[in-house]
Amino acid sequence: MPTFADLAARIHATAPRLGAVRLVAVDGPSGAGKSSFAGRLAQAANAPVVHTDDLLNGWEDQFTFWTRLEEQVLGPLRQGCSGRYQRYLWHRGAFGGVPVFVDAAPVVLLEGSSSARSVIRPELSYSIFLDAPADVGWRRVVARDGGDDVAFQQYLERWHAAEQEHFAADQTAAFVDLLVDGAARSFGEEYEEL
Repeated sequence: MPTFADLAARIHATAPRLGAVRLVAVDGPSGAGKSSFAGRLAQAANAPVVHTDDLLNGWEDQFTFWTRLEEQVLGPLRQGCSGRYQRYLWHRGAFGGVPVFVDAAPVVLLEGSSSARSVIRPELSYSIFLDAPADVGWRRVVARDGGDDVAFQQYLERWHAAEQEHFAADQTAAFVDLLVDGAARSFGEEYEEL
């Protein structure tokens, strides 16, 4: 099975395409294991991770956050400068807290649903799509986010439907460099390709 160390070496061997940065997208539906995978890869590649969920302005900003990401993170990185943003505080319903700085490192990971979208493909040095059965993803999200109430589950149903629509229209999985089986509960030193 492939290892995160091998994948990190493969990524470091690619050409930078976002200025001097090798931007790597870790995409896939919610609950597929993107955050866990990106965390393991970040350790192996010595790379910062930008979580797109931190840039969403609430539930209705599922795909329209990109302008904020471009202005605050991608644009500065492209110019060799550090990006800077504030996380969305879901419990407050507003951006705030300590600013997050993203250095123009040799490798930067962009993790989240729609992170490998067509608009950024020309500037990605590498792209990864994690997939897991819908029921697995659903259970993980409910367990992670405490979704026992009806309102949350309605949001989640709309969220999942919008993800599927986006991935079909964008043809994300057909254009990535690596497809990963996200059904594993956690990632060790290795991962499984699809």
